[in-house]
Amino acid sequence: MPVAKEQIRQIISENNLNSVADVYSLLRDSFKDILQELMEAELDASLGYEKNHKGDLRTDNKRNGHSPKKLKSQYGEFQIDVPRDRNGEFEPKLIPKYQRDISGIEEKVISLYARGMSTRDIHDQLNDLYGIELSAEMVSRITDKILPQVKEWQSRPLDPVYPFVFMDCIHYKVREDGRILNRAAYVVLGVTAEGYKEILSITVGANETSKFWLGMLNDLHNRGVKDVLFFCVDGLPGFKEAIQAVFPKAEIQRCVIHMLRNSFKYISYKDLKKFATDFKAVYNAPNEAAALSELESLKETWGKKYPYAISNWENNWEDVSPFFQFPDDIRRIMYTTNIIEGLNRQYRKVTKTKSVFPSDTSLEKMLYLASQNVTRKWTQRYRNWDQVLNQLIVLYGERLTEYL
Repeated sequence: MPVAKEQIRQIISENNLNSVADVYSLLRDSFKDILQELMEAELDASLGYEKNHKGDLRTDNKRNGHSPKKLKSQYGEFQIDVPRDRNGEFEPKLIPKYQRDISGIEEKVISLYARGMSTRDIHDQLNDLYGIELSAEMVSRITDKILPQVKEWQSRPLDPVYPFVFMDCIHYKVREDGRILNRAAYVVLGVTAEGYKEILSITVGANETSKFWLGMLNDLHNRGVKDVLFFCVDGLPGFKEAIQAVFPKAEIQRCVIHMLRNSFKYISYKDLKKFATDFKAVYNAPNEAAALSELESLKETWGKKYPYAISNWENNWEDVSPFFQFPDDIRRIMYTTNIIEGLNRQYRKVTKTKSVFPSDTSLEKMLYLASQNVTRKWTQRYRNWDQVLNQLIVLYGERLTEYL
C-alpha cells in the first residue's frame, strides 16, 4: 500500500531529511526495523500468541530470546536479531536459516552480465551502490548457475512446422588450452505459424562449415521440427545440400542483400549510388522473367566495367530467384536475412567488452542471456500475418494445415 503524502511529510519533518544520503540512511534503518518486526510477527504466528499475551493457550513452547545474524542487503550489511522459541520448532520463512544474503544480488549480477558488463565493471557497480565486494571469480560462479537453463533451452522441443527459418553465423575468439581460437556462434531464427519470431538455436562450434550446419539442422529435426517452408541463408558452399538432406521439401532463398553487398565490393565509389539504383529494377521486378530482362539490361550498362558484379548474380541466380514466384507479403519476409542480422547486432552490443572469451561455455552463457533480453521485446506479429498465412495455406496446403 503506498504511503500517503501526509505521512511522507511527517517522516520528512521528524527525521530532518535534507539530502539523498539522508533518505538512503532512513530507508536502510527502516528496512532493518521492518524486517525485525516481520520476524517477530512470524514467531507470534508460530507460537499462536503475541508476546506477553499467552492467555489460556495450552502450549509449553514460548519465546527464548534472540540470535544475532549479519545480513547483506541492497542497503548494505547490518545485524538483525532472529527470535527463537524454546522447543526449536520455529523455522523463519522470511529469512530462512543459513541465508545471509537478502539483496537479490545474484539476479542483479546476472542482469548486468546479460547487458555485456565486464566482471570488473560489475564489481565496481555493486561496490558503489551496495558496498558489496564480488570478485571476478564470484561473478563467474554466480552466472554459471544459469548453465542448466542454457542446456534445457538448447534442447527444448520446437514447433512441428516453421514457415520461415533464417540462419547465420557470428564469429568470436575463445581461449582454449592457452591458445586463442576462432569460434562461430551458429544462430537459427524461425517465424512461427502464428507469425512470431523465435530463436530456435544458438550453438558455438568451429568456424562456419556446411558439416556443422548439417548437425544443427538434424538437431532441429530431432527436437520436433518436421517441416520448413523457406530457408533464407547467406552464401556458403554446401549449405544448400545440408538443408536438402534434412528438409528436402524446403525452398532455399539466398539473401538478396548479401548478394548486393558482394557486388558493391567491385564497384567504384563514384558509381555505387547509380549502380544500386539501377539494380533495384532487378530485385523489385514483378516476376522472374522480368527480373532476368532487367539483369540483362544492367549487364549492357555495367557489364564491361564491372563484370564480376554482374556474373556473381548470373552464377547464383538459381539460389537468388525463388522469391520472385511469391506475392509481395511473402517476398518481404523471405528475400533477406536482415531479421537475423538485427539479432546479431544485439549480440555484438553485449559482447563488445569481451575481446576473448575464456571458454565456449562462457560465450554460450552470454549469448543465451542476451537472447532472453532481446526476445522479451518480441511481442508483435509480422505485419499482415493473417494475409501471409492464408497465402501460404493456398500454396502449401496440408504441409501447414496438419500442424495448425
